[in-house]
Amino acid sequence: MKAGRLQHAFRGLPVRKLADIVPGRALILAPHPDDESLGCGGLIAACCAAGRPPAVVIITDGAASHPASRAWPAPRLKRLREAEATEAARRLGLDAEWLTFLGLPDAAAPHDGPAFDAALDRLADIARRQGCTTILAPWRHDPHCDHEATWKMGVALHRRLGIALLAYPVWGWTIAPDTELDCTEATGMRLDISAYRDAKRQAILAHRSQYGGLITDDPQGFQLPPDLLSAFETAFETFLTPDL
Repeated sequence: MKAGRLQHAFRGLPVRKLADIVPGRALILAPHPDDESLGCGGLIAACCAAGRPPAVVIITDGAASHPASRAWPAPRLKRLREAEATEAARRLGLDAEWLTFLGLPDAAAPHDGPAFDAALDRLADIARRQGCTTILAPWRHDPHCDHEATWKMGVALHRRLGIALLAYPVWGWTIAPDTELDCTEATGMRLDISAYRDAKRQAILAHRSQYGGLITDDPQGFQLPPDLLSAFETAFETFLTPDL
């Protein structure tokens, strides 16, 4: 199916209550600091308001966004991005105790092998300790290597623990409409986040290193593109039921 048809179908998925999407505690796997706010910010805020905050795991350190910056070398940028994610979580109502940074290398998250297995062991331990019943991972068609790796971790964790798995699109919203994807239908649901829309916006803004005004000595450094940001200026978040 072409990406444009899928994206249109995502916007028409049925709206469900939070308890129907995440009946227990969520485990949210975010490839980078900011993906948690972009893809699941409203759900995070809703879960916190409902008294069952999710466990949020940031998979990579985010330190590859400005590789040529001399003022912000990788160790310093890593600390900044952790601080930004912690502040974003606070704006969504999530205490820092529910936030974990795996610290895997940005743009090089493992897809298999010993490093992948070690990450999976840590995720399984978190899921068990926090009593998580639903995993949320990036959509498998998100066009980014770290998103794909994180999706694979979500699938492997689902199979190991036998708990539910849902997918959320991030970069998938920006795929060119004529792109053909190996996907025959869109199944899933949407969450109305109207009550948490401003909190989500403020959480996204907390990731200030990704907006281009803070790190100015790397002209080729990453900057959140307007088309991606505009995709999240809605009153709904999308959660897909994967066909495994």
